[in-house]
Amino acid sequence: MQACGIIVEYNPFHYGHQHHLKKAKEISGATCIIACMSGNFLQRGEPAIIDKFKRTQMAIDQGVDIVIELPYAHTVQHSDQFAYGAVNLLNELGVSSICFGSEQGDISSFFKSYQAYQENKEDFDSTLKQELALGKSFPLASNVAFEAIGLGHTNNSLDLSKPNNILGFSYVKSIHAIDPSIKAITIKRLQSSYHDQTITSPYASATSIRHELIKQQAFTATVSPTLPASSKHYLETYKHETGIWHTWEAYFSLLQYRVLTMSAEELQMIHGVDEGFEHRLKRTAKDVMSFQEWIDILKTKRYTQTRIQRMFVHLLTNTSKAAIHSIQVDKKAPYIRLLGMSQQGKDYLNQTKKNRTVPIMTQLNRNIPMMMTLDERATDAYYAVIPRHLRKQLRMQEFQPPYQT
Repeated sequence: MQACGIIVEYNPFHYGHQHHLKKAKEISGATCIIACMSGNFLQRGEPAIIDKFKRTQMAIDQGVDIVIELPYAHTVQHSDQFAYGAVNLLNELGVSSICFGSEQGDISSFFKSYQAYQENKEDFDSTLKQELALGKSFPLASNVAFEAIGLGHTNNSLDLSKPNNILGFSYVKSIHAIDPSIKAITIKRLQSSYHDQTITSPYASATSIRHELIKQQAFTATVSPTLPASSKHYLETYKHETGIWHTWEAYFSLLQYRVLTMSAEELQMIHGVDEGFEHRLKRTAKDVMSFQEWIDILKTKRYTQTRIQRMFVHLLTNTSKAAIHSIQVDKKAPYIRLLGMSQQGKDYLNQTKKNRTVPIMTQLNRNIPMMMTLDERATDAYYAVIPRHLRKQLRMQEFQPPYQT
C-alpha cells in the first residue's frame, strides 16, 4: 500500500478540503491518505472552533484513512517549524508523497524557488537578520529577504507573500531536509483566499465560514452550502453538547487574569514573550474590555496579530521558552499520536509497523514525554471555557481509543 500525506487543520472541514482530499488521492495514486492535523490550538495562534476529536471524525467520515495529531510544540509556531514537525511525522509513517494546497498550484515553481534559496541562503539569512533588527515582523522581513535573492513575487512566478505559498515553500524545504524521496504535490486553491472574511461561493475559506458561524451562532443560508453534511452534524453536535463554538473572546478573562497576576519576570519566561513585551502586556491588561481590543492595542508592524495570538496561546498553556527549546533540540519525533482511522488506515498501519522507528500512541498515559505533556496542558486550557460539569467527560477523550470506522 502507498500512502499520501496531507497537513491540515479542518477548522472546520469544508468543500475546499473535500476537493483537496479528492485530488490528493487522484494525483498521488495512493491507497491510503494520512492527515497530520493540528490539535485544539492552531498554527496562527487560535483555538479551533470545535475540538480535535470532533474534527477527526469529520476527516475520517469524509475519506481520510488516518488522522494523527501534530504536537502542540510544532503547531503553534511559525511556518518552518510547523512544516518540519508535520513532514517529520508523515515521513515516520512512510508516506511516498505529500500533497498541499497553494495559491500557485504549480510544484515546479516551488522547486525553482527552493533551488535559488539554497544557492543564496547566506545572503537570505543576512538580509533577514538586518530587516528584523530594523523592527520588521518576521513575514515582512522574510519578504524583503526573498526579494534580495530574486524570489520576490514581482520577479518570480512564486508569490511568497501568499499564506499557502509560504506554507508550501516550508513543506518543500522540510521534505528536502528530511527525505527528498518524498514526492511533493500541490493543487491550486479554489476561488476564495485564505483570509477572506466573506462567503462568495460554496468553496469558501475556513475563515469566512467561522466568521459567519460565530456572528450568527447558527447555520444560515449563506454558510450551509459551504459545508458537507457531516461537518454540519459535528459542529451542531459540539455546540449542543458544550454550548460553545470556541473563539478567543471566550478565553479573554483567563488571559487577563494570567497577565495581571504574573510578574514581569514570570511573563518573560513564556515562549513568544520577547524584547520586553512583558511590560507592554502588564501596562495594557487592566483597561482592555475584550480580546480584540487588546490585540488592536498591542499589535505593531513587528508584532503582528498572528505573532501575538501565538504568544497568548503559550501564556494560556503556561508554555515556557525552556520547554519549547528542549523539544526543538531533539529533531526526532518521540511518538505518533493516533486520533482516528478507517479500516484501510488500520490495514496500512499493520502492514508498515515493521518499518516504524517511533511508537504509535493511541491515548495519554503516565509515562509521557515532555512534548505530550504540552499537548495535555493544551487540552486542559482549551476545555477551561466549557461548563464545569462537562470538562471531565471531554478530557477523558484523551484516554479513549482512536475513532474508527
